[in-house]
Amino acid sequence: MLRSGLSLALLAALAILPVLQAAEPHAPEVDPRIGTGGDGHVFPGATVPFGMIQLSPDTAMPDFKRAYKWAAGYQYNDPTIMGFSHTHFSGSGHSDLGDVLVMPIAGDVKLDPGDEKVPGSGYRSRFEHTSEVEQAGYYAVTLSDYGVRAEFTANRRVGWHRYTFPAAKPAHLLLDLRPSIYDYPGKVLWSSLQVRADGTITGCRTTRGWAPGRELCFALRFNQPMTARALYNRETDLPYKGFKGPGYQPQDQNAQNGRAIVGVFDFGKLKAPLQVKVAISPVSEANAVANLDQDGKGWNFDEQRHSAMEAWNKALAPIDMDGSKPLRTQFYTALYHALMSPSLSMDVNNEYRGPDHQVHRTDGFDFYSSWSIWDVYRAQQPLMILLHPDRSVDFVRSLIAAQQASPFGMLPVWAYQGLETWCMTGYHAVAIIADAYVKGIRGYDADKAMQAMLSTATYGDYGDLDDYMKLGYVPIDKEVEGGSKTQEYAYDDWAIAQMAKAMGKHDIYDGFEKRAGYWRNGWDPKTGFMRARLSGGQFREPFDPASAGYGDDYTEANAWQYSWYVPQDVAGLITAMGGDRAFTHKLDELFDAKVDPAIFKNVEDITGLIGWYAHGNEPSHHIAYLYDYAGQPWKTQARLKQIMDNEYGPGPAGLIGNDDLGQMSAWYIFTALGFYPVTPASDEYAIGRPFVPRATIHLGNGRSFTVSCAPFDDVHPYVGQVTLNGKPLDRVYLKHADILVGGELHFTMQAQPNRDWGKSASARPTAMSPYR
Repeated sequence: MLRSGLSLALLAALAILPVLQAAEPHAPEVDPRIGTGGDGHVFPGATVPFGMIQLSPDTAMPDFKRAYKWAAGYQYNDPTIMGFSHTHFSGSGHSDLGDVLVMPIAGDVKLDPGDEKVPGSGYRSRFEHTSEVEQAGYYAVTLSDYGVRAEFTANRRVGWHRYTFPAAKPAHLLLDLRPSIYDYPGKVLWSSLQVRADGTITGCRTTRGWAPGRELCFALRFNQPMTARALYNRETDLPYKGFKGPGYQPQDQNAQNGRAIVGVFDFGKLKAPLQVKVAISPVSEANAVANLDQDGKGWNFDEQRHSAMEAWNKALAPIDMDGSKPLRTQFYTALYHALMSPSLSMDVNNEYRGPDHQVHRTDGFDFYSSWSIWDVYRAQQPLMILLHPDRSVDFVRSLIAAQQASPFGMLPVWAYQGLETWCMTGYHAVAIIADAYVKGIRGYDADKAMQAMLSTATYGDYGDLDDYMKLGYVPIDKEVEGGSKTQEYAYDDWAIAQMAKAMGKHDIYDGFEKRAGYWRNGWDPKTGFMRARLSGGQFREPFDPASAGYGDDYTEANAWQYSWYVPQDVAGLITAMGGDRAFTHKLDELFDAKVDPAIFKNVEDITGLIGWYAHGNEPSHHIAYLYDYAGQPWKTQARLKQIMDNEYGPGPAGLIGNDDLGQMSAWYIFTALGFYPVTPASDEYAIGRPFVPRATIHLGNGRSFTVSCAPFDDVHPYVGQVTLNGKPLDRVYLKHADILVGGELHFTMQAQPNRDWGKSASARPTAMSPYR
């Protein structure tokens, strides 16, 4: 609920005005290599902000048993490139996509990718990192085995390729519709490929991947005429027992279909670069052609590259940050990664595919999908509200549209290209919508949004919501991870209550505010941890707070990590734990514990350990800020420095865990600015400390909000005093309205902690329960 002198109407008006251009372009400061190694799971290729195309190299598309490291198709330490595909997730912990894979070939053509350990065994090629160029909106590499220079850029719906072949060898482009990230036998249900009379190549494929029955279509054109072509159906190569296919069928003809389609397009010896442009569509080949016609005009590759960089300059423009070159690279790369998802999933005729697998049409907004909602509701979406509120309007409208098309009346949980995967827990789309509403974002039907939220929160078959509504908790003998689901549902219910209160819907507010208190049903005062209960009411035994894994009480976490997840009522949690002293003592235990990372060897997502704190996974992301709520913000400041120093860095290994479609990066941006949205759907940000000397947020309304600090060095890590527009700020939270009206938040840093600032109960961020 907004607690300031500004009305919601005024906040809405301020929020949707256009963003001003930054004083200096920031796209050149982005380093897309950061996070491409280790568990970062980001891709280095070409895309534009929230674009439909992610055109990037794939170094491997291994089977599902070992696909985790290659969730983005690329791992920095791999020696070969298999090809270049047009769809990727940025930083996901699970994957799919890798659609429309192409590979330029000079000389003899092999139809299979081959073994990366055996050079020349297939069409894949070795490469050197020294030949790579990674920039915002542009990627280039030299394929060593072919001597081909490959360059890529993109716009919203089209991927642009430019290949420079050695003059002495014949040039070919291979198109393989078999591979897919997170591959397994029989994943491709059907595919088609045809050459149209005008030379346009079109096709579709249907897969039974993470989103079963996903169909993606494409249209491809060359800037030079083909000299020959061969389309193959290689279904006898499908690696599952008992299948009898028609055999290899090379055909110099116009069409081929089946489950293992490969096309090879020949161009002879070229004197000029071969250019290729590819459009995709989740709806149809006809729509893919229309996308290519409208968004793929002309053949000026360099102009498209420039346009892509300008799109990134515009998207990065809302923040001007002053700092050293390495710090600026770290900052703007994080912001770059936070601006990729959700991605456009709509054709130029406004058609998109919904979770019912049917084709729908928008009524004047852009439809976005790729929703890693369990992750991005925490910081990535609140960051969009702050920096790109106009885009947030379309995000909310997209969520509502998806719910309207859902066979279950559910808002998205983890969706991409319009389809639902049901991955992860909670119904946190309600928090995204409520956060936008409470912070003044308008431009959508709020009553329809509320109905979508209520329909989702009362669908009893989802995650045993039926028992949750009856018992006040999710019984672990009925539903895996019942402990964390109880806590997450309670927070989501609180978010619904806040929007209902702001809308004047007091009956809805009362009901969901009560449900928001169900977190207490998971609290076990005997052990001092949140736990899961059985249907009969007793806690499940035996209990080990270090235990983590599928089927346990918690989602991708243990009791040490999930017991802090009550963002809507931290004051109530403090009371349950025995007060400020006991609460902060247990927080210290969490961070200072000696933990062997091997304990989580079977839970890939739990990485970046500082004690039990796991920054590589989202349930920990708010924890360092909780000292603010117990009167010890100086400890928040110390823990944040520990996290920033240990969990982020330059180079391919610069992300300690998968970026989860921008959440890890958004955490960095907020924390670098000195504040963080611990509780989305409130109008407050918990104050930490800045990790940049000065940053200005351009609000687009003729105002700007600046964060500054001095001295800025490792010798002065603690906040001595904070002023807002020159006046001392005695609270450890910032209101959204404080930012929108503009001004300056200044931190005076010092060597020793200020143990008095933020100590009083009145200085702390608010919660459901009063501070005692």
